[in-house]
Amino acid sequence: MISLSWFLIFAAALFSLGLYGVLARKNAIAILMGIELMLNAVNINLVAFWRYGDLALITGQVFAVIVFAVAAAEVAVGLALVISLYRRRSSVVADEINLMKW
Repeated sequence: MISLSWFLIFAAALFSLGLYGVLARKNAIAILMGIELMLNAVNINLVAFWRYGDLALITGQVFAVIVFAVAAAEVAVGLALVISLYRRRSSVVADEINLMKW
């Protein structure tokens, strides 16, 4: 049986990889992918804590489903914004997006 620490180490590595993707990439789609990796790491933690905690409660699974719903909404809105920016600017490089500046 795999111990809880292995799941936590895997989730930390996945979260770190997603954080690196968000901070180091310039492409808006790669930034969205990094955010998705971080949300998946959170889901792994939620389900792992549920599995190794009290088995009568399903709160870990419920929170994981909520995070999946938030991730799906984030992808839909994020991709819509990226497509709109690409149509307007012909680029998805995050450094070139300055629409909020005066």
